[in-house]
Amino acid sequence: MTKSIALSLVLAASLGLAACSGGAENAANDAANAADNASNAADNAMNAALNAADNASNAADNAANAAHNAASNAL
Repeated sequence: MTKSIALSLVLAASLGLAACSGGAENAANDAANAADNASNAADNAMNAALNAADNASNAADNAANAAHNAASNAL
């Protein structure tokens, strides 16, 4: 009788531990999410840099057009 109670307790404890063993899977998912977040942050930084370069180019074009227009109007 004592052995069956002890075996039942061991079985219950092992099932409880098995139910909580998702920690490794959660850690792997967290690491994958962190890698995805880092990749997305790098993509966002690259897009921001490209947008800034485009904006600077547009500003230079606008300044050139304004100078051309001012010179044309002066004549």
